[in-house]
Amino acid sequence: MEPLSWGAILVEILIRFTPVWIGMAAIFALSLTFKRRLGLYGKLFDSTIGMIGFAIVLFWVLTALFSNMIITHDPLVQVSGMKNKLPGTPVPEGTEGLGYYLLGGDNLARDVFSRMVAGSTIVMQIAPVATLFAFMVGITLGLPAAYYGGALDTFLSFLANLILAFPVILLFYLLVTPEIVATGLPTYMAAVLFLFPILFLVVLWNSRFFTQAGKRAAYISVTLVLGLWVYLGVAWNADPLGIISVPPNILIVFVSVVFVNAPTVFRIVRGIALDIKTRDYVAAAQTRGEGPWYTMLWEILPNARGPLIVDFCLRIGYTTILLGTLGFFGLGLAPESPDWGSTINDGRKLLSIYPHPALAPALALMSLVLGLNLLADGLREESLKD
Repeated sequence: MEPLSWGAILVEILIRFTPVWIGMAAIFALSLTFKRRLGLYGKLFDSTIGMIGFAIVLFWVLTALFSNMIITHDPLVQVSGMKNKLPGTPVPEGTEGLGYYLLGGDNLARDVFSRMVAGSTIVMQIAPVATLFAFMVGITLGLPAAYYGGALDTFLSFLANLILAFPVILLFYLLVTPEIVATGLPTYMAAVLFLFPILFLVVLWNSRFFTQAGKRAAYISVTLVLGLWVYLGVAWNADPLGIISVPPNILIVFVSVVFVNAPTVFRIVRGIALDIKTRDYVAAAQTRGEGPWYTMLWEILPNARGPLIVDFCLRIGYTTILLGTLGFFGLGLAPESPDWGSTINDGRKLLSIYPHPALAPALALMSLVLGLNLLADGLREESLKD
């Protein structure tokens, strides 16, 4: 078999991403049809920058979802004779999968294209969810700090500033080093941090349905049962049903992301809440006898959604860069992991001779972060009009 030309490689790659193109077309068609009913998300379609960013992010989200349909070879399998082969090189006869390495082979004879696609799954498994957890921690602590003030505000602000006093990258490295992991500290941190989403939802339902005892009990009961089930499986690897389990290396990275991002979210939420709590509608809620948590969660928080949504998108981008940095230095994730940072590190060793193993994951990481930044700019632009 002859090697593929660059035109044939491009066509084959476009064909491999067919599920992604179909998914994007369907989502865009539905969104454009009902955009006037979709709030801030619908208004995003009026922003050119926002739409470009959204399209890039959606591409990688769908790539992660359909990765098993897109990859051409097992990203961990080494094929004899394919070490550092150029893009479009045919694989030996009898090899499972496509007859070519579309983006060439790396220094261990693994398919660069498949590793790039599989790497998106790791990013999408960690970055958005870890950022969401960090926001729940920051919101749960930031709102009462701003609302009550006094000693509570002073204490929580001191803790946040203490954590932020450390360089972020250095703190991240320390949390994932084997010596710290051996102490069990990440597990204990997970046990504390992962309680905040449950606490946040319980307080949310209690404040919203305080006068509806039946509905409040139902919502809180479901939250506690499902939340504690997930909590046992994720934080302690003790799911009684054996369904939920997180690999230790993924848990360490996840906890580190939450711990590093939560103080910054706390300060943002606190700053916004300090401003909003002086508004007339907050005073009106207090006058009609609403409780403090109702006022915080259902009066202050909804009116802070614009800046928080923008920061959420940006923070996913920062987390993606942190994950790439960790992988590049071989910290946190398994050495054979197809995450983009590890793949870039594997490819850089022969960068001057074979640039393709490092180039593909680097462009993937760059494009996702760029898409998130553009999406945040579009959301910021539209939220200012709201």
